[in-house]
Amino acid sequence: MIAFADLKEALTPKPSAQLYDVPLLYCMLMLIGVGFIMVTSASMPTADRLFGDIYHFTIRHGIFLALSFCLFWITTLVPMSWWKKANPYLLLIGLVLLLVVLIVGREVNGSTRWIPVGPFNIQASELAKLFFFSYIAGYLVRKREEVQENIKGFAKPIAVFAVYALLILLQPDLGTVVVMFVTTVGLLFLAGAKLWQFFALILTGVALVVGLIVLEPYRMARVVGFLEPWDDPFGKGYQLVQSLMAYSQGDWFGQGLGNSVQKLQYLPEAHTDFIFAVIAEELGFVGVLSILMVLGTLVFRALLIGQTALKNGKEYEGYLALAIGIWFAFQTMVNVGASAGILPTKGLTLPFISYGGSSLLMMTIATGILLRVDFETKMATKQATSRGGKR
Repeated sequence: MIAFADLKEALTPKPSAQLYDVPLLYCMLMLIGVGFIMVTSASMPTADRLFGDIYHFTIRHGIFLALSFCLFWITTLVPMSWWKKANPYLLLIGLVLLLVVLIVGREVNGSTRWIPVGPFNIQASELAKLFFFSYIAGYLVRKREEVQENIKGFAKPIAVFAVYALLILLQPDLGTVVVMFVTTVGLLFLAGAKLWQFFALILTGVALVVGLIVLEPYRMARVVGFLEPWDDPFGKGYQLVQSLMAYSQGDWFGQGLGNSVQKLQYLPEAHTDFIFAVIAEELGFVGVLSILMVLGTLVFRALLIGQTALKNGKEYEGYLALAIGIWFAFQTMVNVGASAGILPTKGLTLPFISYGGSSLLMMTIATGILLRVDFETKMATKQATSRGGKR
């Protein structure tokens, strides 16, 4: 009887037996797989027109995928103590990159966001974004009481953000600034900042964004085109109109993989910013809903990992995981909202799916960090349980 009980206990899976978050890993792999297929499908007409090779973007995306998996594996092996110690230096590296891109950066579609490295381009703001979140997480650990008690502790990270935001706006790239702002505000709120400071910061941020839109004619044109795209369907509203037509043709199950009409030189940026419209047209409502559910699960796991880390006394790890979760969630919302006509166009990639090497690299690294945080939290809990059992 005792032997049977021991056998049953040995065969029963234990939650602590898995020292990494399996659902999170599966979500990332599914999104990367869907992304590779959809980038191939959406980019063929553009690749053929520009380079005479329908697989041009597919090959480049595959190269970045291989590099991403290598960096992902390395990141899961790096202790979180390294990130904690290195975050001030990473912040400085991010600042240097944002300065370098303004000097030697490559201009694409009127924006200077990319540093040429051989045949590829690195988007400086993508690296700076993760480095900034790492710094904010470290700051909240060092100055948590100051953040909660007086305006000085609240103002310091905002001042650092303002420097980063100014450099990114010079590229210009308002979308990345908005993502960083929302993530920073979210972390400060979770760290216990006073409500009046929180709301004052939100109102100030909204006022500044409105001001930046009004002062720049091209941003104002995007907002006007977003509000009434059908008033100028061949001008300011052209991209959104084509995107909405893609959505309308998707129906429940889509036109079938590879059968999108809008990607045939009608919808600009079909494989990058507006890839979700192609997904909607080819895979339909069911495909759209399925992908959103996977993205939602990934964000939920990220936030859960952060919350669990905080409960177990791992503050830096917890805040960084929460920052990554907020970042993924908000960027997904902006990308999907822009392609569906709910939000103005902002030029942000859809996590793990859109074509964009820098975005893919940094998001796989961020996911590697999440898995490392989860691993270290579970190891610490397991060791504490083992010590408690021995007593």
